[in-house]
Amino acid sequence: MADRRLQVFHTVARLLSFTKAAETLHMTQPAVTFQIRQLEDYFNTRLFDRTHNRISLTAAGERVYEYAERIIALYSEMDIRVRELTGDVSGILIIGASTTIAEYMLPSLLGEFKVKHPGINIRLKVSNSEGIVHMVEDNSVDVGIVESPISNKNLVVEVCWYDKLVFISLPEHPLTKKPKIMAEDLLGLPFVCREEGSGTREFICEYLEKYNMQFHDLNLNLEVGNPEAVKSAVEAGLGVSIVSQATIVKELKLGTLAARPLEPQLERPFSIVFQRQKFRLRAMEEFMVFAHEHCEKRSTQ
Repeated sequence: MADRRLQVFHTVARLLSFTKAAETLHMTQPAVTFQIRQLEDYFNTRLFDRTHNRISLTAAGERVYEYAERIIALYSEMDIRVRELTGDVSGILIIGASTTIAEYMLPSLLGEFKVKHPGINIRLKVSNSEGIVHMVEDNSVDVGIVESPISNKNLVVEVCWYDKLVFISLPEHPLTKKPKIMAEDLLGLPFVCREEGSGTREFICEYLEKYNMQFHDLNLNLEVGNPEAVKSAVEAGLGVSIVSQATIVKELKLGTLAARPLEPQLERPFSIVFQRQKFRLRAMEEFMVFAHEHCEKRSTQ
């Protein structure tokens, strides 16, 4: 196994934060500090400058970080190549997923994946799409699954499946009499929406712009941080909204919400995203192959 001190140092140096490194490594902050001090004692020099609650690498720290990257990458490559020979697929896979995907799409996928690969330990981090992209960029997760467009050219984006967005309201709302909802039908209605950074909100904005409308043209009555809160607010009569069709299966069966398609239809891609230069561990390779196969099955159902 790669030297634990070096792994801890590499994480702290990459994030430039003892607190964030502790969260990423699932360690306490004192334990992270202890590992760094041990490595500094070994080299008999400081690896970090600590000033005003901020840290930066010293010249020695820069040199250690350069070699640590290469050593950890080589260790990972050695691990995957040996496991290829033995047929063993194991290890830790850190997945980041936006809220809608994590709550409604991933449970069945991960359940099936664990049955096929019980030796792979999965850690799931949940945020909005913007937050997950940042986690992929700073290497906090191995792979992310998001619903918003991505502009970073250093990231590989592979569309997995398409999600349909629909209008929701209380069943007795006047618009439920219409077979389809147009963008202009939303004007003046109290609207419940996700927070900034949400992929759902971003697609609603793009949808409105196609019809010469802006997000601020909506009568935004409430802004919330997850799909469950959006549904609860609409059920409480606080407004109407646009959500993923996959999130309202239970509510439609119970009759607490009504849904209508948008005209024209609004779909968004759910995409797998990872760093272009990242060495792909066997666990990551297996997950991506499995995810694409799972998505193909969904699209034919």
